[in-house]
Amino acid sequence: MKTVTVVGAGLAGSEAAYQLANAGFQVHLYEMRPTKMTEAHHTENFAELVCSNSLRADGLAQAVGILKEEMRLLNSLIISVADQTRVPAGGALAVDRDIFSETITNTLKKHPNITIFAKEVESIPSGPTILATGPLTSETLSKALSDRLGISSLYFYDAAAPIIDADSINTEICYRKSRYDKGTADYLNCPMNETEYNAFYDALVHAECTEIKDFELKLFESCMPVEEMARRGKETLLFGPLKPVGLAQEGKDRPHAVVQLRQDDIRGSMYNMVGFQTHLKHGEQKRVFRMIPGLENAEILRYGVMHRNTFINAPLVLDASFKVKSEEYLYIAGQMTGVEGYVESAASGLLAAQHLIRKLKQKSPLILPKETMLGALSDYVAHANPENFQPMHINFGLVPALDFKHKKKERKALMGERALKAMQGVIEDE
Repeated sequence: MKTVTVVGAGLAGSEAAYQLANAGFQVHLYEMRPTKMTEAHHTENFAELVCSNSLRADGLAQAVGILKEEMRLLNSLIISVADQTRVPAGGALAVDRDIFSETITNTLKKHPNITIFAKEVESIPSGPTILATGPLTSETLSKALSDRLGISSLYFYDAAAPIIDADSINTEICYRKSRYDKGTADYLNCPMNETEYNAFYDALVHAECTEIKDFELKLFESCMPVEEMARRGKETLLFGPLKPVGLAQEGKDRPHAVVQLRQDDIRGSMYNMVGFQTHLKHGEQKRVFRMIPGLENAEILRYGVMHRNTFINAPLVLDASFKVKSEEYLYIAGQMTGVEGYVESAASGLLAAQHLIRKLKQKSPLILPKETMLGALSDYVAHANPENFQPMHINFGLVPALDFKHKKKERKALMGERALKAMQGVIEDE
């Protein structure tokens, strides 16, 4: 029986190990905890949720809710245990985090096809392997991976501005213009008068930030969060990311401040908040940034982040099966691939395992329609622009637009129906 190595027992590694073991392979699962702990983990349990206990929205009008339903169809361990250990959280799937991780740990430890090794892996294993060591990959393994892939393919710190759903931007307030009208009008501009700016400024400098870990301080020496920039003085932002110079609308006075939004995808379904890398908590980002005129109903598809986050430039390195392009049997899963979020990490582990299973059994490759959330996620990882690649939550901006007339308010539900129908078709063809 073929042996497969899985390195890392977080959400992605636990899911991958389970899928492989259920397919009849012997799995060697390596987890360095508790022999060597990370800066963020508190227990030795697998799939420990180190931040929130929420796996986000569970409805089929939400991209992540559809993603979870697709994973249920594929017998996901992570989602199954989350359903078993859920706690009341409105429309979200939240879990008792201790029971959740204990259940996953016990499931994997009792599986007859899984052997667990509590030790650090310091080099890339030979043979079929899935690396799922997460954003806090040890320095030794990070170096081995960067040497194998090329140093320019591996990032150790993540600084990204929020990305906004284009449909949620109020274009009656925002206007198109490039600074000094240079080039084409590629930016959407959110104008503020002095009163609006003062209220925004006060909210920004008093908003609650996430805790800065000692191991993250290096990032802040070279990349200033927008809220820290604001604390240097009320006028600082007006000479930085909110500079209004060259952005006056024809026939109108120049705004006191302007927040610029830059298109982030080919379809124009996502816009990046220019210069808004931030360490604010997610709830605070939503509250404060919705004070910006034109963004009062903004749906944030990816929150701004500034933290230690080891991830690869996936479009340069991986194909849509999460396999390293230059390797025969080396796959990478989890947040290292540039997926963001608990569910997305588990999904990447599920997909990497399913692709590897088919390769080892000499079956035809698994083709996932881009209309599915799993297909969209793997397509993003493999085909995003490598020049500005950043980790991303699953969102409707990653899937093809509907090709028929429909009411805007029904769009997401229709996309959900389309995704699940397509996934059912994949399963039935197996």
